Amino acid sequence: MQPSMDKSELKCGLKQRHMTMIALGGVIGAGLFVGSGVVIQQAGPAAVLSFLMTGALVVLVMRMLGEMACAMPAVGSFYEYARLAFAGAHGPGRLAGFLTGWMYWYFWVIVVAVEAVAGAKLVQFWLPEAPAWAISLTLLVMLSATNLLSVGSYGEFEFWFSSVKVTAIIVFLFLGGLYVLGWWPASMHTTAVLPTLLDHGGLMPNGIGPVMSGAVAATGFYFGAEIVTIAAAEAHEPAKAVAKATNSVITRVLVFYVGSVLLVVLLVPWNSPQMATPYVSALEAMNLPAAAAVMNAIVLTAVLSALNSGLYAASRMMFALTRHGDAPAVFASVNRHGVPVRAILLGTVFGYVSVVMSYISPDTVFAFLVNSYGTVALFVYLLIALSQLRLRKKLEREAAGRLKVRMWCFPYLTWLAILGMISILVAMAFIPGQRKPLWLGLVSFGVLLAAYAWRRLYGKPGRGHSATVEIEACTVDPVHGNFRRALEKTH
Repeated sequence: MQPSMDKSELKCGLKQRHMTMIALGGVIGAGLFVGSGVVIQQAGPAAVLSFLMTGALVVLVMRMLGEMACAMPAVGSFYEYARLAFAGAHGPGRLAGFLTGWMYWYFWVIVVAVEAVAGAKLVQFWLPEAPAWAISLTLLVMLSATNLLSVGSYGEFEFWFSSVKVTAIIVFLFLGGLYVLGWWPASMHTTAVLPTLLDHGGLMPNGIGPVMSGAVAATGFYFGAEIVTIAAAEAHEPAKAVAKATNSVITRVLVFYVGSVLLVVLLVPWNSPQMATPYVSALEAMNLPAAAAVMNAIVLTAVLSALNSGLYAASRMMFALTRHGDAPAVFASVNRHGVPVRAILLGTVFGYVSVVMSYISPDTVFAFLVNSYGTVALFVYLLIALSQLRLRKKLEREAAGRLKVRMWCFPYLTWLAILGMISILVAMAFIPGQRKPLWLGLVSFGVLLAAYAWRRLYGKPGRGHSATVEIEACTVDPVHGNFRRALEKTH
């Protein structure tokens, strides 16, 4: 056996156009097309404020992450940054990295299962007789295969998936804007827009509580924007790609989410049964033909994109975890295309076991997984913010030339984001619908703490256990044009 590369080395196979669409499409998931209706039904038209508040936090977190990722493109991204940020006291650094990496992996493998279940229901729109479990298995196998071919294959599929999603949102915003402004053909314009918005209890019909609850629920919808920093370690121009994605995140959040949700509440009464399928109902309100079939296809594309990205993100984080002994070394090996096959297959198997649980134990095991993973995502964002808070001074002292992207108004906005996320977690304890997700998320956190204690007692040290933490990323050799590893040593 003569592999063409080191058994633990990833390849750079993502081009700038892949990175651009991964960044653009990362925040557009099935949660926007379907889940936003749940928030609107709770908060009324003021759901726009829910998405705006949560979106502002995501913008700040992405700016922080962009600062670190541009300066230090790394395999594992914020897993490595958490280790570095708290490295001065060995234990805290290892614990922070362990928790960040495993919580992120846990989030995405659950997303894989949830999206496989959702995808089966969407496909049954056209194939009502097909068994849901078989469709879920087919979707998982299909997207696993794309990830197993090469990182370029993942990037190419995600490029087209994201292209469909972004195009759909832009077309929806354009047509909805024409309708709302009264520039729609008179024969098709049947809805009075302002009464739709205000004649059902006003802007905030249920008070401020559901608006805050909606902000909590919306947190999980935005998750995915950070994948571009994970992918940076396999990109040809990582710093450029991350900088571009970070600088455009404000536009994406404001336009894609806040703008489209605003159009939905302008077109469809918030308390109508049609809000269960918000975007389909908005298209039908504009008298567009075949709205259900068109939107079903778009949502299915979003589901496939989430499956594709979930398997990618989970496998790369698993690969990163092996580098410091935080995961079994068996998942560190890659094939001749630079793909961590075993790490991908682990995510696939875990995903399908979770799908099986959705049928045989929907109210216990699967309910636990679904109710806990959103809170875990919030924990990850909180650790990213804390890492940036600690790393900024170190970067200014030792790598100022690599700080191409800087957090605005540091440290004030960093602290504001941290306090905002802590406030959301505290608020969850007082919002009836959010208490269960909070406590189940804390249970997951406790399980990981126990796993870390076991790993410290019985686990084997990884390659990265030393006073020096190595961050590895791909760069292009300007002389030979081949890929090499650039090792950045930060003490």
